[in-house]
Amino acid sequence: MGRSCLHKCKPMRVMGWLQIILGGLVILVSLLSLTRFYYAGFFLQNDDICKYLYTINDIHEGGFDAKALSDRVGEVLDMLETLQGKLESKSQELEKNKGITLNNKFLEEEIVRPLHRANVALRQIRLPKIEGNNSIVKEDPLINFFVTEEIRKYITPKENRVGKINLYGSDKVYNTIGHSCVLHKKEVEKYMDYDIGSYCDDDWNLAQKLMLNGCDPLPRRRCLTRASKVYNKPYPINESLWRLPDERNVRWGNYQCRNFDCLSSKNPKRGYSKCTGCFEMEKEKVKWVSNSSLFAEFLIIDVLKIKPGEIRIGLDYGIGTGTFAARMRENNVTIVSTALNLGAPFNEMIALRGLIPLYVTLNQRLPFFDNIMDLIHTTGFMDGWIDLLLLDFILYDWDRILRPGGLLWIDKFFCNRKDLDDYMYMFLQLRYKKHKWVISQKSKDEVYLSALLEKPPRAI
Repeated sequence: MGRSCLHKCKPMRVMGWLQIILGGLVILVSLLSLTRFYYAGFFLQNDDICKYLYTINDIHEGGFDAKALSDRVGEVLDMLETLQGKLESKSQELEKNKGITLNNKFLEEEIVRPLHRANVALRQIRLPKIEGNNSIVKEDPLINFFVTEEIRKYITPKENRVGKINLYGSDKVYNTIGHSCVLHKKEVEKYMDYDIGSYCDDDWNLAQKLMLNGCDPLPRRRCLTRASKVYNKPYPINESLWRLPDERNVRWGNYQCRNFDCLSSKNPKRGYSKCTGCFEMEKEKVKWVSNSSLFAEFLIIDVLKIKPGEIRIGLDYGIGTGTFAARMRENNVTIVSTALNLGAPFNEMIALRGLIPLYVTLNQRLPFFDNIMDLIHTTGFMDGWIDLLLLDFILYDWDRILRPGGLLWIDKFFCNRKDLDDYMYMFLQLRYKKHKWVISQKSKDEVYLSALLEKPPRAI
């Protein structure tokens, strides 16, 4: 008889304990909310109380996003309310049917997992920290904007261990993301949604899309990058400069083509439009080393003669497969080539040729220190489409990294003839010395502009 009673009473005891746990979680959420209200001044006489009450959507007091916190607490409360309804429904069912017992599957799927999710959600809520004796609330307003745990962990400032000062002279390290990431919350959270330590999705195209939309720099990830299934050793440097790489060393999943032959300029479905013919080595070999019919084309040998022995390192700012860097390497000049994979594997091609690709967009400040480059070369990327204000920022950034006496090589910049005066002013405003300056006709309404300019010394 005692065993029968124990068998029937056990489910009720389980239900009782679960309701106690549920009540504890609700109390915890209430205390957290009251703590926030206390620090915001709701329990004190404050002339700004109406502002807090009627502008909840705009509150970012002390840098803390109260709206995001309110949303997160609301999500947790909804989860707990749903769980409470399930528990009450199950309790009523148990009372009507005395023979029903709780099974492990129900406990796991309907109670344990929802409780775990609610617990994780509560832990993800970042309450503001009180710093100093003035009870000033400080918090990164973006932390509670995102839901995915990994992105929230990334942007949370990392305090130094044992209160020490790091090599940067600060007590925290702030991981950054571009502010435009907020405008692309769904895509950023998809990008950061992965299993830690496992393989990343083959989603470099999603990352590049975010970069081009201003979400740059992207957060680091803790997953393993996928590579080609059959990766062979690259060719030796004496062969790789002027030979198409082994196509098995490229992941082709996000391109229209599946091999280098498909990227030929003769193929209308090659998937890219900029730098047509860049993957054809016979065409690439003649660039910058042989005379052509265009007056706007300068030869590398003529440019290097202007500053003999002084040009050692430089930047090629454009779109291509590294041919300019390859030719300069033959003249003992090290060139870093900017590249984006705009429909074709430009970065992979440059690297497999034994050269250095720099994966940056026009949006980004160049990751070089001031006054270090001997040469900046640009071709095929910035043409008459570019906004004058954007060009202004880019030119000043180039001026920042170019050393005094360094050369700015503008290679076949083209625009509408009616816009030429505006662009000429932009290139000449920094008062660089002219070594070469050529304007030639491209078509009836368009012109080429090529120039070789020298940055003046600024002893200030």
